[in-house]
Formats: sequence, structure tokens, C-alpha cells
Amino acid sequence: MTDEKDNESVDEKGFNEEQKNYLQGYALGSDVAKVVRGLPVISDSARTGQGGAVVQVGPAGAQMIGPDAAMHQAMQRTESEGGKLCNEEKAKRDKHMCDIWDDISNRSEEGAFPKGTDVFLAKSQGLFYVAPAQDSYMCRMRIPGGHLNTAQLRGLASMSEDLAGGYVDVTTRNNLQFREIPAKNGYQVLTGLRRLGIVNQGSGADNVRNVTCGPTSGFDTKEIIETLPLAEELHWYLINHRELYGLPRKFNISFDGRGTISPLSDTNDIGFFAVEITEPLATEQIPAGIYFQVRLGGITGHKDFARPTSVLVRPNECSEMSGAILKVFIRSGDRTDRKKARLKYVLDDWGFDKFMAEVETEMGRPLLRMEDEKLDFPDPENRFAHVGFHPQKQKGKSYVGLVLPVGRITADQLRGIAAIADQYGDGYIRLTVWQNLLIPDIDNDQMDQVKAEIENLGLEWQATSSRAGLVACTGSRGCKYAGADTKGQAMILASYLEDKIELDQPLNIHVTGCHHSCAQHYIGDIGLMGTAVTQGEDMVDGYHVVIGGGYGSRGRMGRQLFNAVAFDEVPPLVHRILSSYLEKRQTPSESFVDFASRCSDEELIAMGEAT
Repeated sequence: MTDEKDNESVDEKGFNEEQKNYLQGYALGSDVAKVVRGLPVISDSARTGQGGAVVQVGPAGAQMIGPDAAMHQAMQRTESEGGKLCNEEKAKRDKHMCDIWDDISNRSEEGAFPKGTDVFLAKSQGLFYVAPAQDSYMCRMRIPGGHLNTAQLRGLASMSEDLAGGYVDVTTRNNLQFREIPAKNGYQVLTGLRRLGIVNQGSGADNVRNVTCGPTSGFDTKEIIETLPLAEELHWYLINHRELYGLPRKFNISFDGRGTISPLSDTNDIGFFAVEITEPLATEQIPAGIYFQVRLGGITGHKDFARPTSVLVRPNECSEMSGAILKVFIRSGDRTDRKKARLKYVLDDWGFDKFMAEVETEMGRPLLRMEDEKLDFPDPENRFAHVGFHPQKQKGKSYVGLVLPVGRITADQLRGIAAIADQYGDGYIRLTVWQNLLIPDIDNDQMDQVKAEIENLGLEWQATSSRAGLVACTGSRGCKYAGADTKGQAMILASYLEDKIELDQPLNIHVTGCHHSCAQHYIGDIGLMGTAVTQGEDMVDGYHVVIGGGYGSRGRMGRQLFNAVAFDEVPPLVHRILSSYLEKRQTPSESFVDFASRCSDEELIAMGEAT
């Protein structure tokens, strides 16, 4: 019925809208009071008789009206539609990943590792219990843009000796890891990192991983915008927005300022690609200047690069844009199947136009758009630029890229690198996505001294083509998923090739332990994915061999042409293919990826087979 006087609808129980709103507000206040006392809360749908069964949210029920509401509502919607939450989602519902600090502290006091879904939750603070590969923690850090000062390097060296395995690993996200951390040291590692200014909250589990950018940002001779400040800004934005934790799955974001070392932004869920809008293209809505084109959906383990959305953002809008994309992903991502829970699958299902329309609604204003074909993205990349000495844009200065054996540095080497950076540089270093590091701001007339200092540390400043582009994940020595000893075998492969062949063009060899593709084997010139291989009555380490991957302007997914090859047979196979490349390439400058792309599968397989 309708009341003519107030024009308000009244339900069958005799309450008008104003009365119902009062009662709902009273009930909401009652729920908050229950939460404080640790009592269960009844959902609105159950309270009003519209949702069937009563939903018990429990002591964390206050999160339904706070910054965690979107995550919980997405879980509730999944179940109401008949979906079954995976175990990780149930764990996040029962305890928010920001609320496990006391658990970590208590376990350290007890000398105990986490069990069950607590193993998953602990990853959100960067602690990965990696049994059975090692009965210890691995700690993943957050070092936005890979920028560290020498005081931090020395602190990390001491921490690695006192609390971990005495070394650090450089990762493929401008980042570092500790390994071999005993249970009793987990809490001390986290607090020690914070004392060094390294906050690794959200560095694992279903969160945004370390934000990457070009490692030469600020001193690159070709970049059109400095991206390190943007990566750092986004880092702090993500850490301090609780509503952006607990995504359906992990997430990667990267900035490409068009510098000479690729940060592989096209392999990320969000890639911000710098572009200059000049006067002929400028409009009233998009004046001339530097913008970032937004590309979405990169995940090379699932054979997809990030694709353009035709959306442009100003540099000061990148954090806001990232937040809006993440909020849409929180609402729309799959929470039942971990294999389909990445952003790529939402984009495949919805299409880019629908997804970006939701982002536009989230941002509350029209997005800037320009047709992709109108934009020019120069490719100044030098594939050797992360190794050896290279000029900076600062007059009389150069940086040097060190070669690290599959990304591993001892504590003493770390201190030695800090000493070089202090004496010859400006007191800082940069990590790269190629598992090595740069020391910038070296006076050109001091290069010889720096070369000698690097060699005294047992490290290299120049490299053969095979070693310069060698990338390897942790492998079976430190990861339960890996099917092979990737780091050890990558070094054996590099030594074998150095003895057998001399290359004059850059070559990337990516060695990954399993289908998770942490070393991104599909974009390597040659990619190896670990697998167990039957050899007689034994099981031995082996690899699937992928040929012809690339990234950036040469972006393409490699082709898996050899299956389950025992490792002993891998070095000769790779050597045969590379020898054929040198013999049959059309010009001395033809890259391996271009050579592979014009060869058929059958031709490449024939090159690799023993005669």
C-alpha cells in the first residue's frame, strides 16, 4: 500500500522506509557491539528474511562494513551463486592477512613453523615455509624499483649471517630474498627489515608483489620519464590501503619509462608504458606531455602478454588507476579455482572494454583514451645494458652492471659491493629483473679501479652472451614445486656453452623449475622448464625445452619443441641449436629470436637432434 501523505512504500509488516532505516541502523550498531564482545553477527539478508540461512560472520564481522567489505562480499556472492571457495579464500575470510603479526611472533618464540592454511597466510608478511625442499623459511622483501642504499646493503649482509643462510638471492622483480631462515628467526627477520626501512608486508600470498621499474631510472640516457619515484609512491599506496589486500590471486605491476634496460612490464598484470604526446596528437582533453598507456593481463606462465587498453593516465594518476583496477579485480576475480584466479581470465571473460568501463566507474570520471595505432613507443633497449660499463646522462659518469651467479650474493660480497658504491659511486645500487645489480655514478676515469674491485670480490663485470642473460628460479634445492636443480644446472649449462661456442649477439636462457614459470621460460630465447625424467629404473632431473621466446618489440611466446629431456642431454642439445643459428643466420646481426621465428618447428627440432 502507499501513504498519500508521505508517498512512502510500507511493507506487509506495517513499516515505512523511514522506520525500516531506523531499525536497520539500530541493528547495525548492535552488530558492531557484538563484534567488540566477540559475538557472532547475523547478515542483513538473514535478518530481513531475504537470504534463507543465517550467515555467521564471526568476530571479524566488523570487516563487512570496513575496508575489507569488498573482499568478504565477493566471497559471499561466490557462495550464494553456488561456488565453493578454495581453501585460501576460506583462510582469508577467517583471518585477514594484515592481522597475523601476533601469530608470527608467537611461532618464533615457540620455534615452530606454520601449519595448514597458516602456511599460506604467513606468506602475506613475506615468510614462505618452503618444506620439504628446505625445513626453513624463505623471506621475500619489497624493494620498489630495486633501489637500495649502502647502509641497507650492510644491514642485509649482517642479517643474512645472523638470521638466515649467509647469502641473498636477487629475484626477477628488482627484489631480494633471504633463505634458510630457522623457525625461531622469522619474527626477527621481519623486524630487522623494518629497522632497515624495508617493509615487506603484502610481499606474498594474494597481494600485489614488488613494484618494478627500469633499473636505470634517473640516469638513463634514453628514458622519457623517471619511473622510480612512481614505483615508490605506488609501493607506499599499496601497503597503506588495507582494502587492496586479499586479492583473488597474486598481482604484478610495472613501469616502463622507455629506458635502455627492459623491466619486462609487458609480463605484468598492469604495465604502465610511457608515451610522449606531441602537438600533432594533442587535444583539449589530452594536452601535449608525458603519459602512461595502461596495458593489462600479462602472465607469461599462461602464455599472455599485457595488452593495450587505449587508456592513458597522467603520471600522478598511476596509483589511483592501480587502486581502481585492483578494486574491480577484487569484486570480479575467481575465488574457487586458483588456476583461473588471475586478472587475465577476467579480461578473457569480460573483454577489455567492459573491464575498463568498470574501472572508469570506480574512478568516478571519464578516462583519457587514444587509439593505440596513433601512439609511438620507441624501443631503445640494449640487451647488454645490464652488464658492464655504460654511460649515464650525467656528464662524465657511468654505471656498471655486475654479473651474479644465477642471482646469488654472499654476505661478504654484499659488503664489498657496498664499499665500491660508497668509494666510487653515490652510495646506492639498483637491482634488475635480470637477477643482477647496477652500481651507478662512477667517474669515467675510475673504471679500471672499479673493475679490479669487482674481480677481487669473485664477481664479473663483463660476461659471455650466455651468462649475461642467464635467469634461474630457486629450483628443487629451495622450492617444493620445482622438478630440477635450476640454479646449479643453469651454471653447468653456461660453463658448457662458454667452452664450446662464442656468441656475438645477446642471448637469454631462462631456467624455471615448474609450470609456475617464476623464471619466465616462455620469453627466453631458450627456455627450460624442469620436470622429472625416467632414465632406466631411476628418476632424474630433466627439462622441457622451449625455443624462440621474446619480449617488448620482439614479444612472442616460445614454442615447446623438446619434451622431458634428461639434464645431461640438455647442454649438447642447446649447443647444437646455437651452432646452427651461427651457421644459418641471414646476417651477423640477426638475433636468435628473429632466426627462430623464421624457422619451422621441424627445422628447429632437426637442429637440436644428435646426428
